[in-house]
Amino acid sequence: MRAILSTAEGTNFSLYKSNLKADKRLNLRDSHKTIKLNVSNANYPLPEILFITSYPPRECGIATYSQDLRNAIQEKFGSTFSLQICALETQDSDYNYPHEVKYRLQTQQDEAYTALSEKINNDKNIASLFLQHEFGLFGGDYGEKLLPFLKAVTIPITTTLHTILPNPNEKLLCVVQDIVKYSHQIIVMTNNSKSLLIKDYGISDKKIKVIPHGTHLVSQTFVTDTDVKTEFSERIVLTTFGLLSEGKSIETALDALPEIIAKFPNVLYLIIGKTHPEVFKKEGEKYREELNKKVAELKLEKNVQFINKYLSLSELIKYLNQTDIYLFTAKDPNQAVSGTLAYALACGCPVISTPIPHAKELIDGAGVNFDFQNSEQLAQETIKLLYQPQLLKEMRLNALHKINPTSWQNAALAHIKTIDTTNIDEKIALKYELPEISLQHIKKLTTINGMLQFSQICTPDISTGYTLDDNARALIALTKHYKQTKDVSDLNLISTYLNFILFCQQENGTFLNYVDKYGNFTNNNFDENLEDSNGRAIWALGEFCCHTDLFPEEFIEKARQAVHKSLPHIILFKSPRAISFSIKGLFFYDLNTNEFLINQIITILADNLVSKYRGVSDKKWKWFENYLTYANSVLPEAMLYAGLKTDSKLYKKIAKDSFDFLLEIIFKYDQIKVVSNQGWNHKGQDSHNYGEQPIDVAYTVIALNKFYEVFQEKEYYDKMVTAFDWFLGKNHLNQIIYNPKTGGCYDGLEENHINLNQGAESTVSYLMARLVFEK
Repeated sequence: MRAILSTAEGTNFSLYKSNLKADKRLNLRDSHKTIKLNVSNANYPLPEILFITSYPPRECGIATYSQDLRNAIQEKFGSTFSLQICALETQDSDYNYPHEVKYRLQTQQDEAYTALSEKINNDKNIASLFLQHEFGLFGGDYGEKLLPFLKAVTIPITTTLHTILPNPNEKLLCVVQDIVKYSHQIIVMTNNSKSLLIKDYGISDKKIKVIPHGTHLVSQTFVTDTDVKTEFSERIVLTTFGLLSEGKSIETALDALPEIIAKFPNVLYLIIGKTHPEVFKKEGEKYREELNKKVAELKLEKNVQFINKYLSLSELIKYLNQTDIYLFTAKDPNQAVSGTLAYALACGCPVISTPIPHAKELIDGAGVNFDFQNSEQLAQETIKLLYQPQLLKEMRLNALHKINPTSWQNAALAHIKTIDTTNIDEKIALKYELPEISLQHIKKLTTINGMLQFSQICTPDISTGYTLDDNARALIALTKHYKQTKDVSDLNLISTYLNFILFCQQENGTFLNYVDKYGNFTNNNFDENLEDSNGRAIWALGEFCCHTDLFPEEFIEKARQAVHKSLPHIILFKSPRAISFSIKGLFFYDLNTNEFLINQIITILADNLVSKYRGVSDKKWKWFENYLTYANSVLPEAMLYAGLKTDSKLYKKIAKDSFDFLLEIIFKYDQIKVVSNQGWNHKGQDSHNYGEQPIDVAYTVIALNKFYEVFQEKEYYDKMVTAFDWFLGKNHLNQIIYNPKTGGCYDGLEENHINLNQGAESTVSYLMARLVFEK
């Protein structure tokens, strides 16, 4: 990419340092009263959710599950609820719990249940109970000691049933039916479990909600990069993990290994996890010793490794990210779900699994099932997959698409929607927490030459090259980020994006848009209308030019020269979006110069938009075209900027009328639903409902911020918060669009799924919107 690098010599910020300190800023969003309860008053503490569950440091799957769920709700809604724990214990328990554990319940003592119900009923601040149910957690037959407690509690209870046994006997049937009767809502984790409750237990489907087992978001760098392995780089890694017990049926995998090793001698089978504490109490390490004996008998010492410890999440993910195939060999057909299986899929592991309900629902396209305890079948399926590396790669991608809706962030959203707040005097309005700003994915997307266009999941795809569009948006976003944070590491990024824009400008003042990975302009520059790209370049350069207090004059001057070089072409623009981008850019460009020529051009461009508006608008259709397409909010926003620049009442009126018209269309049922990219919204025709892009939501947030600033109408502010919450899960799928683990933003919201690729347009658009709330 020698051509681009040659332009970088005169615009290098690496030597420019700023000693300015970042200001401590109030979070505009935090000042907004989104909870009708006056939570800022000490007399009105946050409404409380109490989890009744086993809890770490107790080592069991439900304890880990509950902690993950609690932490996810805290992350998403920590300013809406206080989240407390009632930890389930047996008489020989003595755990050092974290601060959130408010109560302990001795599950074998009847009087303990009575005392707990009285405490809960007397606490008027508790909004809801989340109870995690497994038959072994509670005393009595099938945990029947729990029933008087459920009956006595007056707070709404959401009960998660972790196990549903088919063909119940009379006693089991009665216990489960009573649990359901005393619960406001029942949560199960698979559709199969729901079907069992309806068919075998006679439970109404209206009371049952399916929320899959939550999973952790993971940065999947391996999707296109097969060289990320380190510790086991020369091995084919098969993995099983979890607390060890006979139910895992690890011997099934060991018996399959000789046949697999005959074809693939470098296979290494990792068996990760401690012996289950309850199993250890009864029989010590008997099962592990039996497995070790089998390893010796089959001469597998070089191909099997036991990792006998309870891994932290980061350690576990490290191993799973090095796994070629995950083996799930559990032998209980009644095991409804497996957290270990979910974790493996979240790391993009292709899975070979016994057909428990969880596996049958999740791994279609992400792996294969084999029959319980059938070692021969397991060996054949493993060999078949190892011979097809392309299929394994496809399964990795399918695993991620299958499991992403079950992220803990999405699980938190789903659980909160089950809460019945009828016992609270005031309605609780959810407040979505703002994620911390992260430039992690921005930096991954940026090479020394510019910002790459696309990603496969979160792995930048250099084969797709670069665009002026993305680098222009990136310059705007990083300039704003640097203005707010004074983070000197931003300067090299800003320099890179500015250089790219200058490289794209041609001798005649116009800009080309598409550049391949080698630095060559591609043919589609000459097959497409590039007005909008040119407008974005002017917007970016103009915003950069106004920051004379942040950057050396020599850098500002380069951007000014590029703007002036483009002026003869700007006035010829026909695209309303190109015109609008240019108005925004010229407005900011002229903040410190007040040039007569710039004022004239802004007027010419604004008059063009006025002409378009008058040509098609009427009482019902107050717009500049006969259709709404993409980046719609930029048009009224540009008219507002033109009105501010020229003090034209006409410009301001058209700005407000057209923007209010747009907002009526894209805000429905307290959510934003921007115009679909599957079909534009044509005047007088029904609009498409799905296919929403982050860039359109971001532009709406930015425009709402400006309209709120100018007109001080609270409705604009409220809609700005609502629009941003679209990224955080307030959308028709109730799923996050922004990935806080990678710092990337997903590329689109479709009818039934999310496009998990995290390209430049979506990621930078999210950052632009997020920065609005840092003012």
